[in-house]
Amino acid sequence: MEFIELLKSELAVVIVGATPIFELRGAIPLGISLGFTPIQSTILSIFGNILPVPFLLLLLRPIFTFLRKFKKFDKMINWLENRTLRRSKKMKKYTLLGLYLLVAIPLPTTGAYTGSLAATLFNMRFKFAFPTIVAGVVTAGFIMYLLSSVGVMVLE
Repeated sequence: MEFIELLKSELAVVIVGATPIFELRGAIPLGISLGFTPIQSTILSIFGNILPVPFLLLLLRPIFTFLRKFKKFDKMINWLENRTLRRSKKMKKYTLLGLYLLVAIPLPTTGAYTGSLAATLFNMRFKFAFPTIVAGVVTAGFIMYLLSSVGVMVLE
């Protein structure tokens, strides 16, 4: 029974890591609050955060193309594209380095989802975008790990 409870907790951290908005920034503290060490929480969160990236990179363009046929969704997609392009102007100039930094810096409105969207909007090839986003997620995970470790030490 204890194994099932542990599996549920691990799955919760992975799922939060895979969700937009929360990503690593929410999953790592969640894992620590569930009793995982900062390193365990970070590994689960990184795994969860990387999980949706290949699907996003492969499916965003066809989904956007389909949804643009509907006026209501067209406006929403335009807003999302414009917002992402505004936030990633420098990324276009530096391409892979810019994409890496966009994903690696764990701030609100950055991360794997924004990076995948930006890579799609800039028509980056999967074979370049995916490893760059993964490297950014790992870096963001390391930064959050350091911050979480300091936080755990302060609370002890």
